[in-house]
Amino acid sequence: MAKGSKKKDAKKKDAKKNGKVEAVVRSPEAYPDYRVAPGERIMLPAIDANQSEGYERKRDVLDELEEQRLRIQDLQGKLYAENKHGLLIVLQAMDTGGKDGAIKHVFSGVNPQGCRISSFKAPNPEEANHDFLWRYHKSAPAVGRIGIFNRSHYEDVLVVRVKNLVPEEVWRPRYELINNFEWNLTQNNISVIKFYLHISKDEQKRRLESRLADPNKRWKFSTNDLKERAYWEDYQRAFEDAIYATSTEYAPWYVIPANKKWYRNLAIARAIADTLEAIDPQFPPAEKGLEKITIPD
Repeated sequence: MAKGSKKKDAKKKDAKKNGKVEAVVRSPEAYPDYRVAPGERIMLPAIDANQSEGYERKRDVLDELEEQRLRIQDLQGKLYAENKHGLLIVLQAMDTGGKDGAIKHVFSGVNPQGCRISSFKAPNPEEANHDFLWRYHKSAPAVGRIGIFNRSHYEDVLVVRVKNLVPEEVWRPRYELINNFEWNLTQNNISVIKFYLHISKDEQKRRLESRLADPNKRWKFSTNDLKERAYWEDYQRAFEDAIYATSTEYAPWYVIPANKKWYRNLAIARAIADTLEAIDPQFPPAEKGLEKITIPD
């Protein structure tokens, strides 16, 4: 996984425009991308979930986060107009990992016409009567669109494994089926990127306690959260194995340090903006002769 060995010092601009200091935007070579290479075996306890690239406070990243959001908005508009390519973004995390918060802060300002969020819980009876990928394929984005999976097809090699809902001979072959599913999407011009939002067990405890302490947040708390927390180590191993088996050149995993929510948002926004830029969507050409048209009164 990229450790930021190529990290360079960003050059701050002192010039002011409209009374505001210009945003500092680092090039891809200047920041860690947290991408997991194909065949790379990661150990989640060894990855510092408090990493923040030297940033210390939320306000330190506000300008750059806004710049990355503007990149996403601009590129998403071109993606929608061109209607040739799409993007699937997968978000996975332990409970309280911040998937909802990341969606809220990274995609602020994105045109909702070109973006769809799909959340997946336990399959309903109809879904359970189909193969495990059926409901996910139905929700995959079309060309011109960005699709966001808040939880995803990976639940079928995570929770089913940890809770022994199906035997190993059922869930283990699903790694290959998932790789084939994602390959199929890319062959139909749907790029795929996947994020694991990495928080520590201590940070999860703090977030759960915060929900209990705030009457306005108690609706987010469920006693089931405590039951799931008891499986922490089992889930960590399941995530490690899933990432190892399914981080590919065409559908990479990114393990994002997520204890600091503001840094999590920045790291995710950068990766998404860079991916969209690599797709390089363009506005389609206008009709010929438009320069001769006069709009009548």
